Amino acid sequence: MNSVQLGSIDYVILAIYVAFVVGIGFTLRKYLKSSSDFLTSGRSIPAWVTGLAFISANLGALELVGMAASGAKYGIATSHFYWVGAIPAMVFLAIFMMPFYYGSKARSVPEYLKMRFDERVRALNSIAFAVMTVFASGISMHALATLVNQLLGWNYNWALWICSVVVLVYVLKGGLTSAIYTEVLQFFMIVLGFAPVVYLGLKDVGGWSAMNDSLRAVAQNPAALHLKEAGTTFSDNAWTSAWQPLLAGPKNNPMGVDWFAMVFGLGFVLSFGYWCTNFLVVQRAMAAKDMGAARRTPLIAAVPKMFFPILVIVPGMIAVALMANPQKGYRIPAPILKNSAMAAAVTSVKNAANLAPGAAFTEITETVGEAQNGRDEKTGKPVPLKMDPAKVAALVQEYANKPIDKADTEEGKKLHAEFLGRFSDAMTEYDYNSVILSLVRKYCPPGLLGLALTALLASFMSGMAGNVTAFNTVWTYDLYQAYVAPNRSDRHYFLMGQGITVVGILLSIACAYFAKRYNNAMDIIQLVFGFVNAPLFATFLLGMFWSRCTGTGAFLGLLGGISTSALVHGLTVAEGKGGWLGKSVYEFSSTMAQNFWLASFAFIACFALTLGISLATKRTKSDEELKGLVYSLTPKLKDDEQRWYLRPAVVGIMLLVACVVLNIIFR
Repeated sequence: MNSVQLGSIDYVILAIYVAFVVGIGFTLRKYLKSSSDFLTSGRSIPAWVTGLAFISANLGALELVGMAASGAKYGIATSHFYWVGAIPAMVFLAIFMMPFYYGSKARSVPEYLKMRFDERVRALNSIAFAVMTVFASGISMHALATLVNQLLGWNYNWALWICSVVVLVYVLKGGLTSAIYTEVLQFFMIVLGFAPVVYLGLKDVGGWSAMNDSLRAVAQNPAALHLKEAGTTFSDNAWTSAWQPLLAGPKNNPMGVDWFAMVFGLGFVLSFGYWCTNFLVVQRAMAAKDMGAARRTPLIAAVPKMFFPILVIVPGMIAVALMANPQKGYRIPAPILKNSAMAAAVTSVKNAANLAPGAAFTEITETVGEAQNGRDEKTGKPVPLKMDPAKVAALVQEYANKPIDKADTEEGKKLHAEFLGRFSDAMTEYDYNSVILSLVRKYCPPGLLGLALTALLASFMSGMAGNVTAFNTVWTYDLYQAYVAPNRSDRHYFLMGQGITVVGILLSIACAYFAKRYNNAMDIIQLVFGFVNAPLFATFLLGMFWSRCTGTGAFLGLLGGISTSALVHGLTVAEGKGGWLGKSVYEFSSTMAQNFWLASFAFIACFALTLGISLATKRTKSDEELKGLVYSLTPKLKDDEQRWYLRPAVVGIMLLVACVVLNIIFR
């Protein structure tokens, strides 16, 4: 993808945004008097702010890059991450779980686990959550650096470090309060920046109906666009129907999952595990000024969340529809070649000048594939690059005898760049994470480009900041204060919170380099959630609703659930990933299907182990000690003072009905 030239107005918009978010951090600095102010905002923020921050903290790479990538890869079925995999869990959090979190006065989710169970459960969850947050933050950082690299031509490493420093400055100065108020600004920037891209994209493909017509043709022969292997066919509604392809079975939809994996794996395990136990989002509700505001937070967030598929999934569908119309001159970008792979491309094409077409194709795909992908660990053979044979033959014919290896003159540089562009076009692999970036580049003129880039910048920075603020709170309160340096002054923990913020940014940068291995951000983040949130939800479900659940049962069950995740991933393969324990016992048709089943097995293992071990071990806490921590032992909240239509239960039911209606419309 060639870089674009920003106009003066674009740079002004970007500069104003960066200055504004950094200014928020410096402005709020004077209000930070204690570690509680820095790490938990002192529970002082109104519901509308925490509600928008709640959803904005989730609008990082996972949402914008990952959902657009999945929209292209899987179609409208990606909407299940919202209407099945988000709204019901957010309603459950508001009605049932926030009273425990907020009422217990816990400063974090791990601290609640300590109050409900014991220190062992707290420590295990703290470590697992800390690992998850730096990975999630790293994914946002990787996506942001890729954006700047591909659109503006800036060096990936410099972009990664500079953007990380910006986030570090405003979080370090203003703490959680700065992150929350910045996330509110970022929410509006994201909506304003992406709505024009969706509008212009739909207009370009001829509207909603024309887009669906193109996608129906794609579904019947996805191999024509190299979206699936040769011979793969689906029913014509595979990309345009949310439920019918799932009900037909995993071989009949591009996501490769069935209804049970979707409903149980995503809709129950991953969804409730993320929205109800992930401190990243729960922290925003816990920063609210009172119990009512805390319970309204996820309900307020659920309203825009319900309609976000229009902004984040539809662009991916537009991208596929554009590819189905060759006259549009668009393709989903190929993966960026490493420098060594670029050099290998030049050498192999020149070496193929005198080879037969078949031999030339093998020479090029294996030579460049080895430089780009390495060798297969099992066979020891190069992992070939996926390319179009006809386009490879055309490359050899046109460039084999040209000085494409001479880039020391202006003419040579131009020829070299032209060749690499043609070479990328001949690749039949897609970097789905680049879908949204390519559409921004295609549709946004100066001014609008600056607004869209600012929206992308805002989304990635909110993802980074959200994870870093959650990480520094869990480290400071649940690991450092609990086990390393208890009974120190508040000033000591305040300084530790600031210091670990720097460490969290550095660890996230390291994870960003790891995230480069994946071509879909949603795939890797769902894998991480399967390891951490899926078994944790089983622990919470039993702990909050069954007083007989013991600390020993919870600890061993959680450990067993995490181990089960690792075991399933190590024994199964999907798209070349997994199977690291040796010979795989099963191959999934997609990474997403592997993630759903991995989460399901982890939840079941944790639930069963916790249940059985709790029945076999002695309770260590009385009913009196569990009051306020277990549902049946806690006095029920009364909402009589509120207007009936504003009560959490009533609002929750209305949201669920709206979800059902959306599922019926797009079934």
